[in-house]
Amino acid sequence: MSEDAGDVSHAARVAFDAFANRLVDGGILTDPWMAGEPRFREAPIFVTADLARALYKATEEVAAVYDEMCKIVAAHPELLDDFFGFTPYQKTMWLASQPLWHGIARADVFVTKDGLAFAELNCDTPTGEPEAVVLGALVAPDHDGAIDPNRDLGARFVAMVERLAASELTADAPRTIGIVYPTELTEDLSLVRLYRKWFEERGYRVVLGSPYNLEASARGPVLFGTPFSIMVRHYKTDWWGERASVWDDAKIVDTDPLEGPLRVALTASVEGRCAIVNPFGSVLPQNKRAMAFMWERIDSFSAHAQAVIRHHIPETVRLETIHEVELIAQKNEWVIKSDYGAEGEEVILGHLTTADVWRASIAHARPGRWIAQRYFDAQVDANGESVNYGVFVIAGEAAGLYTRVQNGPTDDTAVSAPALVRG
Repeated sequence: MSEDAGDVSHAARVAFDAFANRLVDGGILTDPWMAGEPRFREAPIFVTADLARALYKATEEVAAVYDEMCKIVAAHPELLDDFFGFTPYQKTMWLASQPLWHGIARADVFVTKDGLAFAELNCDTPTGEPEAVVLGALVAPDHDGAIDPNRDLGARFVAMVERLAASELTADAPRTIGIVYPTELTEDLSLVRLYRKWFEERGYRVVLGSPYNLEASARGPVLFGTPFSIMVRHYKTDWWGERASVWDDAKIVDTDPLEGPLRVALTASVEGRCAIVNPFGSVLPQNKRAMAFMWERIDSFSAHAQAVIRHHIPETVRLETIHEVELIAQKNEWVIKSDYGAEGEEVILGHLTTADVWRASIAHARPGRWIAQRYFDAQVDANGESVNYGVFVIAGEAAGLYTRVQNGPTDDTAVSAPALVRG
């Protein structure tokens, strides 16, 4: 490395250190590093007003397709077994909540030469809100004429929660929020801190805990002796139910459903003593086989929904419906994804995988748990980097934008950047 390059690298590190200190001072994002590398960047992604409108419109249309799918399944409960292969506890979660599934979601959208392509709609426990809100608020004042698309995200989220609570609870319900999350994990603590701040600023009492801390009372569910009437659920639906590895040659240690905590939550919800956001009904649309349902049963949808599916959802089928020989021969054209796997986890891209790993992945994918989806090329810049546009949608309406930059598929090494709209 040349001396000049070393000077540039040192200067960049010093500049990021100063930016990181400003981030940490806000009290929400406390870890600006990942494996010694920056998790964030100060330079914004400038999104044109036209692109922002297109992203928002497409996301609202895709969310409406998911809603239509949920109504189809609600009318035909046999699909839970015949198509989705739900476990007993997954069916319990859906049937206790149907057709409610949505509060806040985040779509992962990419610009391609053929238009906007959707990798998923995370409608169970979406993340990215702290990064989007904090980064935008920090850099927007430095860019005259640019709009922070997340400036109202908190107000809109709380308004949605209040609207849902008003429709499900009595007026004398305690003004207390229970945020239920995996307390043994640290990666989403920034989200918990942000949600807590949003609610406390609006006069709510907030209590935190995991499903294992839930207890029942005559007034509703209880965390550490405190009854609450609204549960903000940030514990994945597939963790509440039965658990098994998505690979047939692997096992997980803890396979039992959270029967007691789930009984407490669902009973309180059904009896009108607790409103839950997101509803447990998200167990259905969060399952990636929902995208396979859109393609395999496309004739079940309205004409407009069919057009949205064809335009924005990459061709998707259940893995077991496509011949293994075809998958192997067309390796570079497919991506396989497990039913509840997060981005970067249990997502195998054929064109980035060796032939041996691709064959082994197909051979050991547990039947009934995987989809195959057509690969699409995201638009890249001169550095070979693509932008994952995370569009937040609240109560069916686009509400904010979270941008991540990476060379290659999005995983936990992607760099979060401020999103600003202008032009």
